[in-house]
Amino acid sequence: MRLSFAIATIAALQGAAGVSLAAAAAHADASPFLATASQFLMIHAAAGVGLAALMRTTPRPKANWLAAIALALQAGVTLFAGDLAARVFLSGKLFPLAAPIGGGLTILSWCALAVWAAFAMFAANSLQKPPES
Repeated sequence: MRLSFAIATIAALQGAAGVSLAAAAAHADASPFLATASQFLMIHAAAGVGLAALMRTTPRPKANWLAAIALALQAGVTLFAGDLAARVFLSGKLFPLAAPIGGGLTILSWCALAVWAAFAMFAANSLQKPPES
C-alpha cells in the first residue's frame, strides 16, 4: 500500500520539524510554545512511522481505516504544532481556534486508533481455533 509510504514521509518531515523547533527553542527563543510543538511533532513522528509499518502488515480493508486514522493524527498534530510555532515566529495564530482544532483532531485520532485496535484484537481472537480437549 503506497499510502503507508506517504504516511512515513509525513512522519519523517514531522520529526525533522520537531528537531528544528527543539533547536530553535534551545538557541533562538526559549519559548515554551516551541518546546511543546517540538515534543508533539517528534512523539507523533514516531507514532506515524509505527502506523505506517503496521499498515504494511494489515489486510486492505482494515489498513484503509488505519490510514485514515494515521492521516488525521498527522493533520491534527501538524495543525496544533504549527499554530504554536506561528505564535512565536509570526507573533500570531495561524487562524482562530487552530490549536484547539488540531489538538481535538489529535485526541479523536488516538481514540479512533484505540477503537480500531480493540476491533482488530477481537477479530483476531475470533479467528483462532478453540483449544482441542
